[in-house]
Amino acid sequence: MLSILRIVAGLVFFTTGTMKLFGYPPFPAQIPTMPPVPMWEVHLAAILETYLGAAFTLGFLTRPISFVLAGEMAVAYFQVSFPLSFWPTTNWGVPAVLDCFLFLYFIFAGAGPWSVDAMIARSKGGSTY
Repeated sequence: MLSILRIVAGLVFFTTGTMKLFGYPPFPAQIPTMPPVPMWEVHLAAILETYLGAAFTLGFLTRPISFVLAGEMAVAYFQVSFPLSFWPTTNWGVPAVLDCFLFLYFIFAGAGPWSVDAMIARSKGGSTY
């Protein structure tokens, strides 16, 4: 189940990045009003979400990528959502909080048996993941 959780979470995160970077899938019709964020930060987030999300989905360098993405989601929450309200349920911050803690979990849990990381470990005679 660890690998399945990683794959599904990675695909969802990847499509969030492709939505920002390439416009696909299309943005929702109604987007909540958020504080302004510099465009360079939006582009950086889109690149991280797209490319690191793809590597995360494959289970490649899962622990260091999870560290970077957990940090990205913490910054996203405190920069965009937190100024609107303390509570994630009222400031549109639930996805950022959940993603942050999901990535924190993968820092310690690893990628699971269905991953590039596990294939590399098996080829070196190490543990399965």
